[in-house]
Amino acid sequence: MKKLFFTFLTVLSSSFIIGQASGNVNYKNPQSYNNDNNTIDTDFPSNGDIVVSVKGLANIKADAYTAIFSVTQTGKTTKEVNELIDQRITQSLNAIKLKKGVETFVDMISFVPAYEYEAEKKLFNRKTYNEVPAGFELKKNIHIKFSDPNQLNEFIAILSNNEIYDLVRVDYFSNTLETVKREMMLKAKLLVQEKIKNYQELLGETFINAEKRITDDYIVNVPVEMYKSYEAYNGSSLNLKKAANVNQLSKSVTLYYQPVFNKEFDFVINPTVLEPVIQVQYEVKMAISREKKQPLKADKTDKEFILITPNGDLKTLNTNTAKPVH
Repeated sequence: MKKLFFTFLTVLSSSFIIGQASGNVNYKNPQSYNNDNNTIDTDFPSNGDIVVSVKGLANIKADAYTAIFSVTQTGKTTKEVNELIDQRITQSLNAIKLKKGVETFVDMISFVPAYEYEAEKKLFNRKTYNEVPAGFELKKNIHIKFSDPNQLNEFIAILSNNEIYDLVRVDYFSNTLETVKREMMLKAKLLVQEKIKNYQELLGETFINAEKRITDDYIVNVPVEMYKSYEAYNGSSLNLKKAANVNQLSKSVTLYYQPVFNKEFDFVINPTVLEPVIQVQYEVKMAISREKKQPLKADKTDKEFILITPNGDLKTLNTNTAKPVH
């Protein structure tokens, strides 16, 4: 009797999926987000300067959201297609607009003819399949703006009653973004000054007259970029013949929110993350040159020339006299 050897395989992909209610936009073809791009890197050229660097992170809870649902309708005629899709969308929006603080918008996406294959009957030859018009396909997107994230479940229930299931994505917005950026800049400024003071004490030097260069940058990460996917399943190892047929089942893909970790930052605003948030990173770098400045040379333009005459008299020559104009 053959033995079965089971191994637990957990495949963790490096691809990011989308927001808190991530939607289906990346389910089959995940978009790749490089993890290195989520960290600021504003390097100076390596020239022996002292570089003072401060990094900050802020976690901002969104105060507004926009969910996008895709609607597809097919039909034999243009009139039929338009009437069916308008009926589905209108019934959904009438119920959604009853919710407090909700705004909606319908976006036209595409309107194209659809085709199918028709078999051409022949008595003595193989069947021929010809492509013929079968009707029309109409696509529209429903945009829903809301402020309470718990309302999303209500929207899904309403839309599903009208056979609208495709949640494309959810975008996050915050009205405090610029205020938080200014707060981060002030915190970074104080920390830079503190680090410079510490370096001066360690080196026994002063950087007051030293040449300085400075640069800074922001990165804003929204939840749409910060979801990862993985597959967890039990796989079997069998000694099979080459001619054996193996039918594998589709594995379930699990998504989870992966924020930027706060371990590499000098300060963090709102460090505890319970739900997906907008993350703002700020970094400022200052390069301080330790090269000694050369003392300024004396100006040689203001010199006095004294002429001794044949009689032994001393006469001062004026070298700044303008040349005569011819």
